[in-house]
Amino acid sequence: MTIDRPQRKIIHIDMDAFFAAVEQRDNPAYRGKAIVVGGRPDARGVVATCSYEARKYGIHSAMPSSHAYRLCPQAIFVKPRFEVYKEVSAAIRRIFSDYTELFEPLSLDEAYLDVSAVSRCQGSATLIAKEIKERIRRQTGLTASAGISYNKFLAKIASDINKPDGLYLITPEQGPGFVEQLAIGKFHGIGKATEQKMHALGIRTGQDLKQWPLPLLVQHFGKSGQHYYDIARGIDERPVRNFRPSKSVGVEITYQEDLEDPAVILQQLLDLMRKALARLAAKQMTAHTLTVKLKYHNFVQITRSKTLSQAITRVEGFEGVLADLLKDTEVGAKKVRLLGIALSSLDSAAPLNWRQLDLFDY
Repeated sequence: MTIDRPQRKIIHIDMDAFFAAVEQRDNPAYRGKAIVVGGRPDARGVVATCSYEARKYGIHSAMPSSHAYRLCPQAIFVKPRFEVYKEVSAAIRRIFSDYTELFEPLSLDEAYLDVSAVSRCQGSATLIAKEIKERIRRQTGLTASAGISYNKFLAKIASDINKPDGLYLITPEQGPGFVEQLAIGKFHGIGKATEQKMHALGIRTGQDLKQWPLPLLVQHFGKSGQHYYDIARGIDERPVRNFRPSKSVGVEITYQEDLEDPAVILQQLLDLMRKALARLAAKQMTAHTLTVKLKYHNFVQITRSKTLSQAITRVEGFEGVLADLLKDTEVGAKKVRLLGIALSSLDSAAPLNWRQLDLFDY
């Protein structure tokens, strides 16, 4: 005898142009204007987010601020106020907690909520989403978009359909057909490189992807092949988790002037590694994988990684490892504008094994 489990009800809440909306809320002179939150265009900054008025000019997150300025010289560039954004985000999460303990923040401005067992609003996920949106508007003065479906993948896509201030439902009956007509570039989690690879293989829509057998997807996309096979059929069993363990600890910096000297770059990476280790120590964790991130002057970005059998707990002895990682790059031939260090493959550490790390520059 087969017993069907209750259908899940997942909501994805995504704040609309969050940082820029907060700035427009707090400064009436910014309302209706093209607002860019991020670094200054004359200081090698990057766009954190921008208002919908700025997006009409083609400005988007992660774009160099200098490029954003060229697209829209009249845009107002605003320095981020992360403490304010964190306060607003905390208020929004308190609203979530009134409905369910099963909410999973993805960032300051978005989260998944599992409301499968919630009895409020007659148990209707759509009515719950409407109520949450209205409470966010009333308590913060901001708008949010909501996507409702039976899994995370479809809820995430649904929240982006009618932005800003959107609300969209994809039912279990609609899910498979909805995915079939969806362009591959609209699939959450499929980036530009994977999209181009799929296009080269003749996969342009969910229906195209659905035609591919699992062994062939695994052959071309490795372990991600199973995920692509499932989502092409509207299947996503990932649970909403209210605890997100750290997967990595990292530090990066964009320099006012490009770096050229390999010796200087190596020293900068050692300094960044000390800071990353300090953050790791505060979490009482160890790492086994060291990743170097480089962004050249032309904005091409690469990473190089090495996994070690012993735990990484100190900088001493790692100059040679970093130097080896740099050998497989164009350091010395190309100028570098950004450096980063990430520590991953994390494990809990026994506190007694930790030495005090230097916490300078904090």
